[in-house]
Amino acid sequence: MDKNWIKIYSTGVAYRAELLKGLLLENDIEAVIINKQDSAYLFGELELYVSADEAIKAKHIITTHEEL
Repeated sequence: MDKNWIKIYSTGVAYRAELLKGLLLENDIEAVIINKQDSAYLFGELELYVSADEAIKAKHIITTHEEL
């Protein structure tokens, strides 16, 4: 990764991470999911990262979405 990436969200629910990634992409924010779950038992976290330049905007979008 050539950008400075910042973790803005973490969840144990895969569809939630994908949903939020899609929401960010709809708002022209590139997002990456890093899957840190154990493949056999599916415990652990999925982490959502965005570039440092877009972190504040991305956090605002996620917070606004979660309040709905």
